[in-house]
Amino acid sequence: MNRIAQAPPIMTPDTTQADEALRRVTAQQIGPRKPGVIYYDGPTLVRVESVITDHTEARRILRRNSARFAVLIRDIHAGTERYTGAVWTGSDRVLKAVTV
Repeated sequence: MNRIAQAPPIMTPDTTQADEALRRVTAQQIGPRKPGVIYYDGPTLVRVESVITDHTEARRILRRNSARFAVLIRDIHAGTERYTGAVWTGSDRVLKAVTV
């Protein structure tokens, strides 16, 4: 069973409760994907190369105004790289975790 750890709150004077709630939702959608993590997302086995959480950059990369993050992944078998904005789901499986 996949368990996603709760991200600690980052409250600054400029952070509102809504901002913090959105940050937590985004962290849950990214899930355990960090650079170096290998996971199976159904049809492919992929390695995370980088995670972009800057909204402006994610929107530019994915060409979607609603993008909150982008994950650069490399298909292990084909060797191709691509960006995804897919959320972490219960069918995704981490095969190799990394510690930061």
